[in-house]
Amino acid sequence: MLIRLKILICFKTKSRVLFYLNMILSDQQFREQFKPLHIPPHYDSNDTEQNKIVFALAQINEGTVATVTEELLKLDSTIDKNYFTNATAKTLSSLFEKGLIKGDEIDGEMHYNLSKITHANDGSVDPNLLAPGLD
Repeated sequence: MLIRLKILICFKTKSRVLFYLNMILSDQQFREQFKPLHIPPHYDSNDTEQNKIVFALAQINEGTVATVTEELLKLDSTIDKNYFTNATAKTLSSLFEKGLIKGDEIDGEMHYNLSKITHANDGSVDPNLLAPGLD
């Protein structure tokens, strides 16, 4: 079965359309393209570029291409800074466009994050206000 996918995503960034995707994918291709993001549990210098970049972003919680690249250099001083700056820009942009990571434009520069919950919810629930059947 083929899936005809048209995605039009508009962002608040100056009311421009930043991403338009029009393609035909098989079910398997769709699952591969839009599978959930895997965050590696540790840094591995033999891992894929994407996994290295995602791990570095997870370590700093939020960052720009430059700050993620700097974190990568801290983790592995043998990488080529110019190469990984370009790879980081492409990877983060692609993951953002697919909706796999979050991002905000601040002062003309994208700040990416993984939308991790870092603080426990300190609210409470009044069981008397729940709808019937939800208690």
